Amino acid sequence: MPKLVDHDERRAQIIDALLRTAADTGLHAVTMRSVAVEAGISVRLVQYYFDTKEQLLLAAVNRLTTRMGERVRDRVRAVGPAPTPRDIVEAVLLEAVPTDEESRVFHLVHTEYAVLSVTDPALGGRDFLAAPDEMEGFLVGQLEAAQRSGATDPRLDARQEAAVLLAASAGLGLSVLLGQRTPEDAIAALRYHLGRLFPGS
Repeated sequence: MPKLVDHDERRAQIIDALLRTAADTGLHAVTMRSVAVEAGISVRLVQYYFDTKEQLLLAAVNRLTTRMGERVRDRVRAVGPAPTPRDIVEAVLLEAVPTDEESRVFHLVHTEYAVLSVTDPALGGRDFLAAPDEMEGFLVGQLEAAQRSGATDPRLDARQEAAVLLAASAGLGLSVLLGQRTPEDAIAALRYHLGRLFPGS
């Protein structure tokens, strides 16, 4: 009796092959053929699951985004049963700093995808474009909760602060990728700013 194919597992195998290839050669150099070679399957099989390279790239970015959310939740759970808004904000921002191979691949691929999508409309998927807005809205909610509890200045504009926090964390994460600073230095800079935003916490 022929073995039944687990289609979700096969899709994951192809996406993982793309991520390994992108981490080695850069996202711009990835082809359906290079992914097939890395996965040990035929190009035709890759195309069975993903009609175009663009579909495959977007699936990979969406998977990375989901995994990043899981890592943030793991960080929050590690704090304890009653995390404060600062704990949650810090967990989100620290995940923007490449500190291990998984997070390095996430930021490398995510950054390359963002740059490529500027000139390739086929890469501007709704899910990819919506993710930063959703994260900003989430941070606004945490900052407003901190204002209500007295943990941060009630006069601050929570939306503007959230935008600055995301921009700062993204910039620091990129500087780590480029070798301009160490992950430890980037984390120290983020915590320095959070200390000013949440005095006494």
